[in-house]
Amino acid sequence: MTVLVNLIVTLGMLGIVPAGLRLIDPVGLRAWARFWPLAAAPGAVCLWLPRGAAAAALAALYAAAALALAATQVPARLLRRPERSPSGRGRGPGPAEIAVLTALASPAVAAAALVAERAGYRLFGFDLGILALTVPHFHFAGFTAALVAGLVCRAAPGPRSRRAAYSVPCGTLLVLLGYFVDDWAELAGAVVLTAGMWAVALVTWREIRPAGRAPGVRALFGVSAAVLAVTMALALWWALGEAAGIVHPTLTWMAATHGLGNALGFALCAVLAWRRLAAGASPEGAAP
Repeated sequence: MTVLVNLIVTLGMLGIVPAGLRLIDPVGLRAWARFWPLAAAPGAVCLWLPRGAAAAALAALYAAAALALAATQVPARLLRRPERSPSGRGRGPGPAEIAVLTALASPAVAAAALVAERAGYRLFGFDLGILALTVPHFHFAGFTAALVAGLVCRAAPGPRSRRAAYSVPCGTLLVLLGYFVDDWAELAGAVVLTAGMWAVALVTWREIRPAGRAPGVRALFGVSAAVLAVTMALALWWALGEAAGIVHPTLTWMAATHGLGNALGFALCAVLAWRRLAAGASPEGAAP
């Protein structure tokens, strides 16, 4: 399982995150997107080293970049892009922007878990195996899922896409809080996250996919939506099994199905599809 998880995390670090940053803001985050593979390389290398000082030091380099991204971009977007009610009073970021802010903050959470796990330190008392799985979770459920939810909300505005853009960040946060509470709290987070991702899949299939001009784009959107329907059902099954003590997949089986499916079938296909759509759009039109 370790090799598979490491490959999934490497894809997230070196490929998905920089591609996603270009989708968020092709102009404002251009430098970050170009810099990111260099910053992520130490994090990717540390995955393959034994736990210890060297692996932790490399992970810390990645964590510094992830923290810098969150610390500079999240406040800047909050200050730069306030949304206003019809009365003219500020009312804070809307659902698409909340999803994007979640995406920008998620690599920092993943990197903090990575540093602790590589150092062999039980951060907040968590088992090292849980910390190791937190890394891919916040690269994909955190960064990619939130980003795609924001893109879908902007491209196909409506009640379902707005609920999805709220539900995905909320579900991700609830799953994180569930780590500190109990399995039932984590199940609640999984339910919210699954509902949000199924809504993303449904809107993608019904509204985003048919609008793709090229057959390849439509196929990528179709695969990403179809895969979500299956992988999130697996996530719900696993969380329910952990909470209720019923039969459920093992972590190894989940990594080979839910993890690999989300990384390749959902994240990679979705990001490639949105990149191709954004290629012919203005920089302002590509970002939520």
